[in-house]
Amino acid sequence: MDNRQDRKSVCVFCSSSDGVDKAYYEAAAELGREISKRGLTLVYGGSDIGLMGELARTVHKGGGKVVGIIPKVLHGKVRPFNNYHELVVTDDLRHRKTLMETRSDAFIILPGGFGTLEELLEIVTLKQLGHHTKPIVIINTKSYYAPLLDMFEEMFKKEFARSRYRDLYHVCADAAGAFKYLERAAL
Repeated sequence: MDNRQDRKSVCVFCSSSDGVDKAYYEAAAELGREISKRGLTLVYGGSDIGLMGELARTVHKGGGKVVGIIPKVLHGKVRPFNNYHELVVTDDLRHRKTLMETRSDAFIILPGGFGTLEELLEIVTLKQLGHHTKPIVIINTKSYYAPLLDMFEEMFKKEFARSRYRDLYHVCADAAGAFKYLERAAL
């Protein structure tokens, strides 16, 4: 087991739904392989189901370190991943997100539901407000985020958000594109 304390970490926000198309699982597994290949620590929501579970299993199988952070309200209600290097149980969702943010050097967003969308918007907003300067990458598997990205463009067009805020995040199609961007960001 790698016990380096200087290891870089990446937080991944993604779905815990187990009913999604196989292509999304493949994208999660591809990301997991890239994380472990680079010797990074995965920080994620702690579940063993859906894309979360696929991601954690793949990172672990590749020899990577897995840190799950789960709120007390979900601990014991969702199937946990059993091969954590560390599991942190928080009092609530807000504390969970704070720990995920502070323990990560970058953020990658895979497709997901309401929770993933909320996490994406919060981490982008915190960067906009200067709370952090960490890279944010949206992996747009099968154009999943196209409607949201169109909404972002509408916000820029109608000046609800400054067009320079496009630089707060990077959009790519896959894990290879995500890490190409993150390497430029020195991760």
